[in-house]
Amino acid sequence: MKTLCLLESVSRADGGIFEAERSLQRELYLRQQVQVEVLGLEDRYTAEDLSLWSPLNPKTVKLSGPEAFGYSPELMKAMDRKVDLLYAATLWKYPSWAALRWAEETKKPMMVAPHGSLDPWAISHSVWKKRVASMLYKNRQLRRATCLRALCQSEADAFRNYGLNNPIAIVPNGIVVPEISAVDPKNERGEKAGKRRLLFLGRIHPKKGLVNLLRAWSRSKKRHEWQFVIAGWDQGGHEAWLMELCKELDLRVESRESRVESHHSDSEVIFYGPAFGEEKKSLLRSADAFILPCFSEGLPMSVLEAWANGLPVVMTPECNLPIGFNVGAAINIGSTIDAIGAGLDELFQLDKGSLSIMGKLGCELVREHFDWGGISSRMKEVYSWMIGGGKSPSCVIVK
Repeated sequence: MKTLCLLESVSRADGGIFEAERSLQRELYLRQQVQVEVLGLEDRYTAEDLSLWSPLNPKTVKLSGPEAFGYSPELMKAMDRKVDLLYAATLWKYPSWAALRWAEETKKPMMVAPHGSLDPWAISHSVWKKRVASMLYKNRQLRRATCLRALCQSEADAFRNYGLNNPIAIVPNGIVVPEISAVDPKNERGEKAGKRRLLFLGRIHPKKGLVNLLRAWSRSKKRHEWQFVIAGWDQGGHEAWLMELCKELDLRVESRESRVESHHSDSEVIFYGPAFGEEKKSLLRSADAFILPCFSEGLPMSVLEAWANGLPVVMTPECNLPIGFNVGAAINIGSTIDAIGAGLDELFQLDKGSLSIMGKLGCELVREHFDWGGISSRMKEVYSWMIGGGKSPSCVIVK
């Protein structure tokens, strides 16, 4: 079996999608003996991140024109017509049109993985751009798909609400869980006497709910015992807006330029900046808890990474990981200021032992349900059905 994985980016520029797809495609190749070709658009991080795909060797094509549209005159030529199946993790850019053209020309199966881009909140933002893309090619691509990939049941429901009747394979993201010793917070922090650390790690974007989180943080009476670390890559100048909001709320702030590498810092909010590779692992090990108060997600890699590193999690239901609430690995919050504040108060009342228990439950959860081995096996089963037909796998919703 040979597949072509089409992405908008093969680098960190694609955030959690990059992490999820890189891991899935490598697992398909290494564990499931699927011959995988990867193709994406070139960006500023491509050269630096290509080696992370090893032993896969992604091909990239150069952009022409605005990055927001993602046009490349070389893309169609670079798409292999000899593969058995196209897997397109494309959202609203030109690669979606290229995937449609490929499927129409070859008459071969195509799976489309929207990664949360059809959720109601996502659809309601950048409306005109998405409406134009939908009319020109996106809706045709979605309807042409042999199968859609949903990361969870709620995303599958979003597909149906969008009007799509295709078969849907529910295949979540996965995670590689570090060795037990590596998730012991003492490895990184020791018995620190300073503040505890609450971490947000991901794309700094309005949909992540950080505005309401900062307002809730400013109202908390126990926040002085904690530090809130905002780590990740800025999109559209949202980080600068958040820093201005901190000034308005009279919160003591450190930026990446003035950051003090110590829990004894007096700052209440730290804007850490992007963190990748070993630096990201170190940052996760330095935290005491993780938070994601988002309005919309597919299935966030950041929460899986937090659990894999033994961190208790505070998150909204929109993270689409209800199993975390069910097993006691996460605190359930709403996305309003008051709801986030109530969640923070619940977190701040937990002692060290209770935080540790929550973190261990999260680590056990990802080991049992989100191991890439089982997930890649499920995806290969879906691929085989798409190519050869027959009875659909149990993870596929046909109607």
